[in-house]
Amino acid sequence: MKRRVLLSAVLGIMQAVSGVYAASFDVRAYGARGDRKTNDQAAIQAALDACSKAGGGTVYFPAGDYLSGSLRIPSRVTLHIDSGATLYASTDARDYKTTGRGQLLVAQKAEHIAIVGAGRIHGQGTADYGRGKGQKEPPAFRTGILLFEDCRNILVRDVTILYSDAWTLHFRRCENVTVDGVTIHNNYYRTNSDGIDPNSCRNVRISNCHIVAGDDCIVLKATEPYPCENVVVTNCTLETIATALKLGTESQGDFRNIHFSNCTIRNSPVGIGFYMKDGATMERVTFSNISIETSTPTIHSAYPIFMDIEKRHKDSKIGRIRDIIFRDIQIASGYGSLLQGMPESPIENLTLDTITIRADQAYDQSRRNKHIGGKRTYRDERDTLYTRRPSYLTLAHVRGLWMNNIRVAIAPEAFAQFERSAVSLHEINDAIVRGVFRSPAGAGGSLPVIALENCRDAVVAEWGAPPGTPALVGLRGARTANIRLRDNLLGEGVRETSATEEIEKSITKQ
Repeated sequence: MKRRVLLSAVLGIMQAVSGVYAASFDVRAYGARGDRKTNDQAAIQAALDACSKAGGGTVYFPAGDYLSGSLRIPSRVTLHIDSGATLYASTDARDYKTTGRGQLLVAQKAEHIAIVGAGRIHGQGTADYGRGKGQKEPPAFRTGILLFEDCRNILVRDVTILYSDAWTLHFRRCENVTVDGVTIHNNYYRTNSDGIDPNSCRNVRISNCHIVAGDDCIVLKATEPYPCENVVVTNCTLETIATALKLGTESQGDFRNIHFSNCTIRNSPVGIGFYMKDGATMERVTFSNISIETSTPTIHSAYPIFMDIEKRHKDSKIGRIRDIIFRDIQIASGYGSLLQGMPESPIENLTLDTITIRADQAYDQSRRNKHIGGKRTYRDERDTLYTRRPSYLTLAHVRGLWMNNIRVAIAPEAFAQFERSAVSLHEINDAIVRGVFRSPAGAGGSLPVIALENCRDAVVAEWGAPPGTPALVGLRGARTANIRLRDNLLGEGVRETSATEEIEKSITKQ
């Protein structure tokens, strides 16, 4: 009774402020039992339809356990799931025929819709599937929590979502989407249980969310030739067996004006991932103040940061990645990052500024393969060409690179087990690299702090190399040319470069 009085008071305040009456429709008044035994689908849908017929308002779930199949959400309707209330997704495929979709909450061409409250939504996908030692055969039927298509002005706030059996929150061709303060906790070993999937959406804001997923946590997609643009993700904590922050793999449309900040990633094989496979363009994307701690997977494809351009199929178009900024990134991982374009399509205008890498343990990269992240039928030598380089930050096929303040701290025992350069650059044109440091120095080893192979028109400046460093810069490759070294700090006995005589002639030292 007290909750209903409080809700009426809140609605009264809303009416006074807005001048518009917001009606409330209690699902129990329409026959919902809330005992988890009775299928309350018809009763809940009746409350939703009554709310819509009245011109909009709030469909209210008081404390209880509500079992339901697929529900169609009309325009101008808010689902308020109160504290103590849980909405369970039915596991019976017959309960999803009314919408023709395999999700619990479905909306199409609707606007001004919201899912709010301190209650819970439970997908019942609790068992392992497809990962580790769990079930290998696909379940007969799988359901996600939410699918909104061609909708506008959407809000999902404060709810807790548990054990979705497929993509949890899927927004497809939607506009003006806000997801705030949401907790998603799926089975870490249940494949395809993504967290939040904005798919060809515009004007998306995701903030203050905590996500544990059996697949990608927050993944921007373009499964059709429509752009995914104007997206902000901030203040989220993420944990996954796949990729925490991801663009692609489905990339039929362009990705642009996307900004990630103030996020913590832990226990994840891939922290940040770009997967360009279908010929579009990813541009104007920034990452700032991100903390990444990778897991130790049984597969050999862990990457704190991964960026790749490839063709999904032999006849696929070649895409582009350009104007990307990483700033203030902290990494704790025994694996190196890889950012690689294609010879036909190098990454353009890439900035890495203030990157801190700490490797307390080291893992063998000698058998590591490129992280695929999705289905494909075409492959080339770049599956392994750069993935296994002894480096903590490997870049290949980049045109227009700015690197500044890269610090790599390696535990002495890890360095002794797997000697690596701090940075390894391959087929890079037009680069400025400043302030790269590696600890320990690498006494007794052979690898330089930075390795350059077939790089042209580069400035390497303001590096530090304490005594014992084999060399500051290692140069190789017949196409290496026009390299300038400037203002580098060398310890006693440290060589500034290690290179063939022919390459040495092309170096300018200042």
